[in-house]
Amino acid sequence: MFVHSFRKLLVVCSIAFTILPGFSLAHSPDQPPHQTFEMGHLKLESGEVIENFVMSYVTHGKLNENKSNAILMAPALGGNHHRIDFLIGQGKALDTEKYFIICADSIGNGLSTSPSNSKTQAGPKFPKFNIRDMVYSQYRLVTEKFGIKRLVAVAGASMGGFQAIQWAVSYPDALGSVVALTGAARSSAWFIGVLHLRNQVLMLDPAYNEGNYKEPPGNGWRLFSNVSYLVGVTPEGANHMFPNGKDIIPFLTGQGDSMAKRPPDANNQIYQTYACFNHHVGETPGFNGDLVKALKSIKAKTLLLLARNDVLVPIEQVKQDAKYIKDVRVEEIPTMFGHLGASASYSPADVDYCNRIVREFLNDATNFGRNIK
Repeated sequence: MFVHSFRKLLVVCSIAFTILPGFSLAHSPDQPPHQTFEMGHLKLESGEVIENFVMSYVTHGKLNENKSNAILMAPALGGNHHRIDFLIGQGKALDTEKYFIICADSIGNGLSTSPSNSKTQAGPKFPKFNIRDMVYSQYRLVTEKFGIKRLVAVAGASMGGFQAIQWAVSYPDALGSVVALTGAARSSAWFIGVLHLRNQVLMLDPAYNEGNYKEPPGNGWRLFSNVSYLVGVTPEGANHMFPNGKDIIPFLTGQGDSMAKRPPDANNQIYQTYACFNHHVGETPGFNGDLVKALKSIKAKTLLLLARNDVLVPIEQVKQDAKYIKDVRVEEIPTMFGHLGASASYSPADVDYCNRIVREFLNDATNFGRNIK
């Protein structure tokens, strides 16, 4: 009984830390150090500018002499460079003995320049940005900092998958493949609605004060954490973890209290959400809103690794869009946890499945490594 209860506690805590923004795995001393790249003023697609933009990133592995073995990793909403650590390392799908992995922190995540850390555009003074702006900053990192002309792949989960697909549309000759886990070419209405709801619970807390808060909106974060959990996990997954249904109530209460004690920055969360609202590759300059034309322009081999019962990134929508990508492989994670299936949170079977499929895909994309030597 004790072992079962302890294991269940670990599972539940892991899920809470996975779904909530800012709760990505902490950076430990044994991991590669944070590095930064100063880009000066970063011009956004809107014409506005992020002043003195600095990108945070970490690297794994070694860049080869030909600079032909690099993979860029893009993080999820509210997440950081640890988002797909479960795929990175010796013997894993993103094998550090073979590939050079650049894990970039996206605009607004609190490590790269964000509303929370900008010295001249803090809080609500920060300009709004979109997914293409994130991708543009990453492109500059790859080309200007490392001198890399072509990536093996761009990989990411959730919003990281959005960025990976956008990369293939914005810079079709700069990457050989796309690894998008629970990603899509456009945000679904349900996903946008959920993000709007989460934003409202933060913004309606009086402490938020139109983004000019002196203290975090603690009550907003309590409710935010509970909404995030309930829309991220499937009913099947929740019932599996809480066979005695009412046990979910003390869990949600404890999760909300923990979130309020050490919350992420509200403006960071909200600004990255705005980027997700507007995610649609057809709106890339040159395509005039034509989604099909944008998808047909993708040259990269594309892996769309979807999750069963994902309500945030609907499988049928992604499958429909995939019909217009020339070289695409669509796979489905047989998970009971929906959108959270593409994570390391609690299911070893999901982790093994993702590693196997991504490894197979990259082996095919690189001709078993022959193309990167």
